Amino acid sequence: MLVIQESQDITTPTGQMRTYIYRPDAQGPFPCIIFYSEIFQQTAPIARAATILAGHGFVVLVPEIFHELNPIGTVLAYDDPGKDKGNADKFAKSLEQHDSDTQALIDFANQQSYCSGKVGSMGVCIGGHLAYRAALNPSILGAFCLYPTDIHSNTLPCNYGNDSLSRSGDIQGELVLVFGKQDPHVSPEGRALIHQQLMALNRNFTWLEVNAQHAFMRDEGERFDPALALQMYLHAVAFFHKVL
Repeated sequence: MLVIQESQDITTPTGQMRTYIYRPDAQGPFPCIIFYSEIFQQTAPIARAATILAGHGFVVLVPEIFHELNPIGTVLAYDDPGKDKGNADKFAKSLEQHDSDTQALIDFANQQSYCSGKVGSMGVCIGGHLAYRAALNPSILGAFCLYPTDIHSNTLPCNYGNDSLSRSGDIQGELVLVFGKQDPHVSPEGRALIHQQLMALNRNFTWLEVNAQHAFMRDEGERFDPALALQMYLHAVAFFHKVL
């Protein structure tokens, strides 16, 4: 499918959130995937990933995850200053604010004639965490979480007891979690903690650990693994065709 690209500023309780829309250039309606970026917001690799998903028959919404903290349209570079700024933003925004963003995105999707009303979530790095977090919302039917950070460590700001790992029992949709074994951001012990929690709560999930570094999906830089990335895209497309 060919893909239409556009943007929309969505009203949230914490301000206007620029959201990039990728959708099939064909007669809909289509199911929707909320695609959460890395700390750098919508970089070229994130845009290409969204286009790939949209070309398989999905409306893909890419929000600026730190819209409260940056001018609209901000994209951080894959360098040390960009990483420092993105990490500062990560620790400045609460999970509760991300929750209200997710609800605004769901509401937006449900108002569009080209959306079918079925919504899933997907993301990479902190975006993987936000995809997992989005699944606390009962409207999210499935979440595909690539190397999600900070779930095991409870290091993102939130109200006491409202961290994502503690709230995992609220997830009703199906999950896929993918981790790189050589990823220093989520240790083997951290991965085990998440797995044990999901098992104890009897959640519906698929667990994949692959031989890859952090950010192996990002098609820029030395950590990119093209073969694994292709496998993950195919897995994600099949997953969302099933659950959505």
